[in-house]
Amino acid sequence: MLLSEPLQFATPVKGVSAFNLTRGDADSNPYGEINLCDYTGDNVIHVVTCRAMLCEHLRIPIDHLVMPRQTHGNRVAVIDHDFIQLSFDERSERLQGIDALITPLAGVCIGVNTADCVPIVIADPATGLIAVAHAGWKGTVSRIATQVVQRMVQLGANPANMQAAMGVSICNRCFEVGDEVVEQFRTNGFDLRRIMHRNRNTHKAHINLQKANLLTLHETGIPLANITIANRCSRCNPHRYFSARRLGINSGRTFTAIIRRP
Repeated sequence: MLLSEPLQFATPVKGVSAFNLTRGDADSNPYGEINLCDYTGDNVIHVVTCRAMLCEHLRIPIDHLVMPRQTHGNRVAVIDHDFIQLSFDERSERLQGIDALITPLAGVCIGVNTADCVPIVIADPATGLIAVAHAGWKGTVSRIATQVVQRMVQLGANPANMQAAMGVSICNRCFEVGDEVVEQFRTNGFDLRRIMHRNRNTHKAHINLQKANLLTLHETGIPLANITIANRCSRCNPHRYFSARRLGINSGRTFTAIIRRP
């Protein structure tokens, strides 16, 4: 059964909805009942079936469901009319190594797959532009959120008007990292006092990825009042959401998406 959870913007954007899908019946299957990600070892027929179920639920054709082949980078692709007209192979090539999508099109669902990383959705009410990004720690360090907002500005949007929401991801209590990761955040200009703490017992560092992306979004010009965070941890709730830290990398991914209706 397809179960979706809405992501709430601080101020609703007319015609725009965002959501994440849950695992469904988890059992002992690392891919759960619902998984739309086709590059983590799941059965292809299962993935295609899940995608078809979502398209039926959204009442859109299958070629209006777009997701990238993510590589933890900060590259952004714009999904326009020309992209929709491409063949399957051409679309796949364009989406390789992409971690964020923007579209001006209504009736097109864009989404990312995560299993602890932070999914970010953004909507601009004035232009109708919508966006989605996959921000793991590497994408967060390279400020993928900044890349998305800047590209939306190039397309006519204004950060002051944007609404942003972060979906289900790993909480700071669960996100233990090595000092080499901490150093990456430090050298890339993040204020560690605001995003990091050390466990008193283990002395290990913990990074708050949601807070780091919140600060990055705010730095682009999006008001803090326009940014929301889903306070649900993927690792703390493995029977509801996929978590690579719980299940390993050969497991399903939580699909987070946004769509604007005509």
